[in-house]
Amino acid sequence: MKVFINEDKCVACGQCVAEAPDIFDQRDEDGIVVLLDANPLDDQAEAVRDAAGVCPALAITFQE
Repeated sequence: MKVFINEDKCVACGQCVAEAPDIFDQRDEDGIVVLLDANPLDDQAEAVRDAAGVCPALAITFQE
């Protein structure tokens, strides 16, 4: 899996961090998503899918 984020779309809601804290974080200054691991392990794939699904701005995409 390869994960992509679009910082321009991010609205800093933090849902991605709640779903996959090993993959996503937020910048302290503005809350915009930070990608910690663009190539997560297979056992983290479901959390990435969930994070992408709950993102209200559709700022997270991935390629299987």
